[in-house]
Amino acid sequence: MTGSKTVNSPWLYAFGMLAMMIPSHAFSTFYSYYYVDKLGLGLGLATLARTIYLIWDAVNQPMAGYLSDRTSSRFGRRKPWLYASIPLFVLMFYLVFSAPEGLSEYGLFTWFLIALVLFEAVSTIIWVNYGALFPELFRGETLRKKASAIQQGYQIVAILIGSAAAPIIFDAIGFDSMALIFGVLFIVFMLLFLRYTQEDASLQNAPQMGLKESFAATLKNKPFWLFNISNSFAQTVNGLLSSMIPFYAKYVLRIPESQVTLLLASIFVSVIPLVGVWFWIIKRMDSVKAWRLSLLAYAVSVIPLWFGNTLTGGILCGIIVGFGLAGFLVTPPVVSSLIIDLDYKETVRRREGVYTAVSGFITRSSGLISALAFLIVGMLFGYKSGDEPGDDPETTFRVLISAVPLILLLISYALSFAVKLRAAGEDKS
Repeated sequence: MTGSKTVNSPWLYAFGMLAMMIPSHAFSTFYSYYYVDKLGLGLGLATLARTIYLIWDAVNQPMAGYLSDRTSSRFGRRKPWLYASIPLFVLMFYLVFSAPEGLSEYGLFTWFLIALVLFEAVSTIIWVNYGALFPELFRGETLRKKASAIQQGYQIVAILIGSAAAPIIFDAIGFDSMALIFGVLFIVFMLLFLRYTQEDASLQNAPQMGLKESFAATLKNKPFWLFNISNSFAQTVNGLLSSMIPFYAKYVLRIPESQVTLLLASIFVSVIPLVGVWFWIIKRMDSVKAWRLSLLAYAVSVIPLWFGNTLTGGILCGIIVGFGLAGFLVTPPVVSSLIIDLDYKETVRRREGVYTAVSGFITRSSGLISALAFLIVGMLFGYKSGDEPGDDPETTFRVLISAVPLILLLISYALSFAVKLRAAGEDKS
C-alpha cells in the first residue's frame, strides 16, 4: 500500500474533515435550540453549562495535544487515538440529542452538562489528532496549499449537509434519529480517511519534550502567538456573519425567514468553487503573503453588505463575502504548518499535537469577541431583543454585519505584518 497514489492523498485526507464537520456543525448549530427551545431548559442554566464547557475546553485541548505527541505505536502516533475515538464520538453525539423524557430542570441541566463535557472531550481528541497529521503528511508549500484548498471545499459541503439536512431529518424522525444518521456518516467517512492514511514511521521514536518544557517552548514562540491572535479576530468574523444573517435579513433586507437559507447558501455554496480560485492565486505566492492577502480580501468583501437592501442585493453581497471567506479558509493551515516546521528545526522535536491544540483553543475563544461586539453595538443603538428592537435596528445590524467585521479584519491584517517566517520558505517543493 505504501506505493499507492491513494495513500496520503489530499482528496482522501479531506474525508476526515467531511466526517467530523457534518455532526460537529449540526451540534454547534442545534444543541442550544434542542435543549432551550424544545426541552425547556432555562437560559441561565444553559449559559452556565456552556461556560463550564468552555473552561473544560481550555484544559483538555493542550493535554490532548501533548499526549498525542508522546504516543508511539506500530500504527503511528495519531491513528490509534482516532480509531479509538470513533465509537465514543458517535455515542456522545447521540447522548447530546437523546435526553430522557420526564427529567426535572436540574436533571436536564445535569444531562446537558455531562453530555457537553463528554462530547467535547472526544471531539478534542479527534480534531487535535486530525489537524496534527496535516503538516506531517503534506510537505512543501505547494502540496499544502492544494491539500488545504481540497480540505476546505469538503468542509463547506459538510456545513451545507449539517445545516440544511439536519432540520429536515429531526423534524421528520426526531433529534435522536438525526444523531444516529450523522453518526453513521461519520463512521463511513472517517474509516475511509484512516484506511488511506499512513504516518511517517521515522517519527515514532523521535525525541520528546516533557510537559513543562513543551508548553514553555510553545509560549515563547512569538510567530505562533501573533499568527493565532491575528487569526482569532478573523475567525470572529466567521461566527459573527453566520449569526447576524437572520437579523440582517429581517431588519435590513426585510425578507421573510423562509428566504434566509438563500442568503446563507449564497455565501457557503459560492465558497466551494472559490477555494479553487484561491488555490490558483496562492500557489504562485509565499504562504505568509497569501494569508495576508486573504485577510485583506476578506475585509474588502464585507463592505458591500452595508449597502444591501433587497434579497437580490443580499445574495450578490453573499457571493462577494464567499470569495473573502474562501481565502481565509484555505491559507491559515499552510502558515500554521510552516510555524510547526520552524519549531522542529529549532527544537528537533515534532510537536504538531500541542500546536494544533493550543491553536484550536485560541480560535474557539473568538466567540467571546463576537458576543461582546453584539452586546456593545446593541447597547449603542438600543437593540435589546425582538420585542424591543430600539429605534434603529436597521443600522444596528448594518454595523454588526459590515462595519464591525471590517474593523476586526483590518486589525487581523495589521497584526499579520508582525508574522515573519522567511526561513520556512526555503522548502518550495
